[in-house]
Amino acid sequence: MCLRELCDVRSPNQCGWVIEAFGGAESVFFRPSSASGRERVSWKSTQPISMKSWNVDFLNSSYSTSDSLSNPNRTSRCSCECSTKHQYALVILNQSFSLPLLQRVWHSSSWRSCADGGANRLYDLLRSYHIDPRLYLPDWIEGDLDSLRCDVREYYASQGVPVVQNDCQNSTDLMKCVFAIQAKEKAEGRTKFSENDHTAESEQYDIVILGGLAGRLDQTIHTLSYLHKLRKTRKRVYAVTDDNVGWVLDSGEHHIYIDHTLLGQTCGLLPVGIDETILSTSGLRWNLTDHPSSFDGLVSTSNHLVPSEPVVWVKTTKSIWWTAELRPLGKGTVQNGKDDK
Repeated sequence: MCLRELCDVRSPNQCGWVIEAFGGAESVFFRPSSASGRERVSWKSTQPISMKSWNVDFLNSSYSTSDSLSNPNRTSRCSCECSTKHQYALVILNQSFSLPLLQRVWHSSSWRSCADGGANRLYDLLRSYHIDPRLYLPDWIEGDLDSLRCDVREYYASQGVPVVQNDCQNSTDLMKCVFAIQAKEKAEGRTKFSENDHTAESEQYDIVILGGLAGRLDQTIHTLSYLHKLRKTRKRVYAVTDDNVGWVLDSGEHHIYIDHTLLGQTCGLLPVGIDETILSTSGLRWNLTDHPSSFDGLVSTSNHLVPSEPVVWVKTTKSIWWTAELRPLGKGTVQNGKDDK
């Protein structure tokens, strides 16, 4: 008997089951008991454990080729040798970023959007390097447009870039761009129905958010919160700044393929948005074995990647944030006022 036969885990209160940990080979939950109120039950899965793989190939300069501009449907080869063909959708937020970081995430992406004032950041950065902005035209600009400057709006509109004013105050500019990605996926027929298990098999874009982990604290918290929520509907969502790259690891097991030429020494496993998780790791300087982690207890910050280890393994009973330090990416490539790829 599987857990879903005992209880719909999405609505545990309907049958009285309360999930404590769900993921990996063993799950722990409680069932009603007349004697003690709740009885702890351990359930072991007979199905193979799904291992999710991650990498930061979208930061690799080898993807910064002219093919990214001539072929908008390009896919990147995955360094972890999984069967997934990664296509990235970029969201540029209204925070500062460097030219080399922009070039790497831009040229590895198949679709690029700016969240409101993110278009100002893109336009101003290119102008500061005397780069023709037409070489970096976003596919979409959306937000309530309270930050987008008139001159920038007029320029991109004149270049045929859709500029969408969305005044909904129940969603942030980041959320509106993610909704646009979802609409694009639906229009492209990327969600398919599986007759075998009657579920949706989605060929989603991997989302790369440029910004969101620096600047105003409330905006950073929004990024942490929003990616925590997106873990249930999106396969992979990354946030990257010039200093850090991070994403949410959902409950279960993960392989993180480490490119030591891109990632620095420091990393962290942060129990954000949960009460407590049980962590096990390998491939780090200070590994954990079935160790509780919470804001009231241990938080694995300032851990270290090991140069001889190409893969970090993480097992967590609840979702956490993984962060890693980013090495300097150089000065960018500009020659004669043009983007030199």
